[in-house]
Amino acid sequence: MKLGIIAVGRLRKGPEKVLIDDYAARASAGGRPLALGPLTITEIDERKAVDRKAQGLRLLEAVPSGARIIALDERGKTLSSPAFSDLLCEWRDSAVGETVGVIGGADGLDDAVRQRADRVLSFGSMVWPHMLARVMLTEQIYRAIAIAAGTPYHRA
Repeated sequence: MKLGIIAVGRLRKGPEKVLIDDYAARASAGGRPLALGPLTITEIDERKAVDRKAQGLRLLEAVPSGARIIALDERGKTLSSPAFSDLLCEWRDSAVGETVGVIGGADGLDDAVRQRADRVLSFGSMVWPHMLARVMLTEQIYRAIAIAAGTPYHRA
């Protein structure tokens, strides 16, 4: 199952980009033998979609046909890392071809994205900057793969 992240905003050079690139490379390499990945990242230019509704439309347009959507939203459900791993493996085992995590801009996600999502997840009740949410989602995808592979990365 292919994995992707579709996010509003352009990631510039800096610590977030270093972390995302590292976790994405680890996820792609570690997921290959498990039929998870590669992990791709698609950015929506916020200069071309300035409000939440326009960003939501662009996010949904970027979702590949037939892909499952995991929307990141502060009002979403929290999952443990093992439960997230189980979800990805369940979808993979059900012949889902692709799953994408969707992250909105600074104003969050449009209702249309949340309604179209197969799951709406949250990293907790605190609000995180969307660039940090992208780092966190990339790391959690890598962690989910590491859990599925039985590596010692996740120490619970």
